[in-house]
Amino acid sequence: MANSITLAEKFVPVIDGIYKKASLTSALDAATKPDFTGTNTVKVMKVATTGLGDYSRSTGYPAGDVTVTWEALKLTEERGKEMSIDRMDDEETLGQAFGMAMNEFIRLHVAPEVDAYRFAKYASTTGISTTTGAALTTGTDVLAAIDTATKTLDGNEVPDDRILYVSTNLKPLLMGALSREWGSEGTVSRVLNGYNDMPIVYVPQSRFYTKITLNDGSSAWGYAKDTTSEAKGVDINFMMISKSAVLQATKMALPKVFTPDENQTKDAWKFQYRLYHDALVYDNKASGIYLHKSAS
Repeated sequence: MANSITLAEKFVPVIDGIYKKASLTSALDAATKPDFTGTNTVKVMKVATTGLGDYSRSTGYPAGDVTVTWEALKLTEERGKEMSIDRMDDEETLGQAFGMAMNEFIRLHVAPEVDAYRFAKYASTTGISTTTGAALTTGTDVLAAIDTATKTLDGNEVPDDRILYVSTNLKPLLMGALSREWGSEGTVSRVLNGYNDMPIVYVPQSRFYTKITLNDGSSAWGYAKDTTSEAKGVDINFMMISKSAVLQATKMALPKVFTPDENQTKDAWKFQYRLYHDALVYDNKASGIYLHKSAS
């Protein structure tokens, strides 16, 4: 029979929901994005002007310059995966094996890889502010470093739409950095979820590197910290990112489901997932990112 492809309409909202819950960088998604329909590259206008000069009562206004250029934003990352679950394996698990496999795939592999790719891409961007190798061994050290980052971005006149991403390795230090007196609370939480009106998102160190390798699936899957190139990846301690400085573009995040009757090669449910995306930093807004990284 002819091969019939179902675009998994009922699975799409579920998969999308799982991704958003598992992703740590989805909060940086812009409300308005360039339209990549029909192309993998779009151009965004950049405008630069000169400042004020002295007004002359004899000659009038000083002539200033306006420079308009177009910044090309190109998508580069195409990733994918195919999985299958035998019809009887799914039936003998009360019809749950196939759904659970998809859920776990998105939660354990797609979301972490996308996060890791985005952080590494931002960390390697020219023009961001970077501090390297400073030891953070106490909560006081961490808060002082965050204050320095805030001061730097304030000096760059970066908007207050910032998110502070902190390695989970530093979470215990932050938990003990600010002291308070406890009353008779039945439940106590020492987790610091915000600092000076800036939300904090804790990132597992396994997603938080300055450079990663994307495996092609021939001998290894997913991603890993880059340990082979000359400029190896190092652990990120924290990043302060302005939402307006980055563009997280996803042109395609397409799940396809084939029923056992539609599957022409096996009597099995088949799931295919294709992801076409990228993470980009606007040239004139790189100063909206601050990176604090370790020496190794």
